[in-house]
Amino acid sequence: MTGPVDDRVLTPHGPADRTDVTAFLERARRVDDSGVLRAQQRTDGRVGLWIRTGFDILATRSVFGAVTPSDVVCDIAAMSASVAGDGPVSLGFALPGAWQGALPPADGFDHLDDVPARELVELARKGADVARTDSGALGPASSLLDQTVIEVRGHGRDGEGSDVAKVSMRAVFALTAMGFVRDAAGHEITADSPIDRIAASEPVRVRVSSSWVRVDARFGSVYQRRSVLNLAVR
Repeated sequence: MTGPVDDRVLTPHGPADRTDVTAFLERARRVDDSGVLRAQQRTDGRVGLWIRTGFDILATRSVFGAVTPSDVVCDIAAMSASVAGDGPVSLGFALPGAWQGALPPADGFDHLDDVPARELVELARKGADVARTDSGALGPASSLLDQTVIEVRGHGRDGEGSDVAKVSMRAVFALTAMGFVRDAAGHEITADSPIDRIAASEPVRVRVSSSWVRVDARFGSVYQRRSVLNLAVR
């Protein structure tokens, strides 16, 4: 363990940012059994919060605030216990070896197209139905998770030809499990929520870089490797 716990804090800018941190932590505890989160200070005054979901997909959202150190691996349990107050959020003890590898770049992504949010929620529900029927002792079959469920085409990065983003069921599950798609009133979408509560015009944006597919919803984003779905393989 390195560094005093008191020197490792996240300071949300205001009450709304603290609420956003709380919501992210609650979701993270459901979908990521590693118990760690990575927080990184951005140049725009926001802090990026990152987790590795149980679907081998990175999930992130940002809040206004400051984090010390500027790039730190945090203990989700310690943060959850501390976030309820009104002061800085404790990040727990240092966990330097708990996150391997770099985060996706902040820029360099090309916007290919938008997909209706309703469509992604419907895909997630169909996938969940299949998973309940066909899952084994280790959870959903890899064949289901690795299946390409959305294919988005756009102009190539060099301005010629076309680029293709293949979005897997893993990414769709991660996006909905993290609560990044909400209804028109901002409420959480549950398995029983009427699909028409999501605005018909609500978009989910699909972007690509040379290495990543990025899927952006209103309340957060997920990142999927283009060449290798399993993020443990580098």
